[in-house]
Amino acid sequence: MDLPQTTGVLTRGRPLADLTWMRVGGPADVLFQPADEADLAQFLAALDPAIPVFPMGVGSNLIVRDGGLRAVVIRLGRGFNGIETAAGKVTAGAAALDAHVARKAATAGLDLTFLRTIPGAIGGALKMNAGCYGSYVADHFVSARAVLRDGTSVTLTPKDIHFAYRQTDLPEGAVITSVSFRADAGDPAVLEARMGEQLAKRDATQPTKDRSAGSTFRNPAGFSSTGRADDTHDLKAWKVIDEAGMRGAIRGGAQMSEMHSNFMINTGGATAADLEGLGEEVRKKVFQHSGIELQWEIMRVGDPAGGKTPE
Repeated sequence: MDLPQTTGVLTRGRPLADLTWMRVGGPADVLFQPADEADLAQFLAALDPAIPVFPMGVGSNLIVRDGGLRAVVIRLGRGFNGIETAAGKVTAGAAALDAHVARKAATAGLDLTFLRTIPGAIGGALKMNAGCYGSYVADHFVSARAVLRDGTSVTLTPKDIHFAYRQTDLPEGAVITSVSFRADAGDPAVLEARMGEQLAKRDATQPTKDRSAGSTFRNPAGFSSTGRADDTHDLKAWKVIDEAGMRGAIRGGAQMSEMHSNFMINTGGATAADLEGLGEEVRKKVFQHSGIELQWEIMRVGDPAGGKTPE
């Protein structure tokens, strides 16, 4: 594979397991870490259009299959993690962690507290329309900077994104570089206290000390938990998984958490095939029990080691 010159870092055959929260997966043909947006744009403009690219965040919502990725994987780093606050607005680089954005915004008296407990970085949060406690990225989104597959730099607005529950319609091959949010004003101490309460609630109900990728499946109800006392659970993914008898289910080194049955964990030594296979088994059991077809929230990408994706 002939690759363009860059001021960033190119690594051929880079293993990806250690770049994902699940710690599984084979190598990428190439890992590209651009120096800045100009470097990224120049590289993509010069890269053979036939070569696929895959923008990768911090791997918090991702299973890379054991055979790896036949693509140039683009991972943004320090040149893309700045956070700026202004009156009613926060702009964050795509590599900035969601939690860091929430905390810096709160210090500036701006309320993006819903981001505090969402794992991952801002680019992924936009792509997945991440949300919790009744708030979503779509509710605060103003615009985003992106580099398209042909190297063109563009600004995306809400009409370009087409937000839906846990998904967006971004241009194919686009790499998000920064996102701007609107945020209501709030007292920094109150916002900090709210985030502390959210963290305590998360740690009491989710296996935060285990290797997981967050929620495995989207809620069949089509919305996330509100966190309120009147929250309903009938069409929550964890509830239908429980009813199908799959809490704690095991396949190889993969397990549906006993603490929260919509969290899949790597108990140690799991392969990507173990994880994806267990997920497909859960989907099958839930459908047999309730007729509900669970949709994956975790992204699965790449080639299986043996040439066949688990069913």
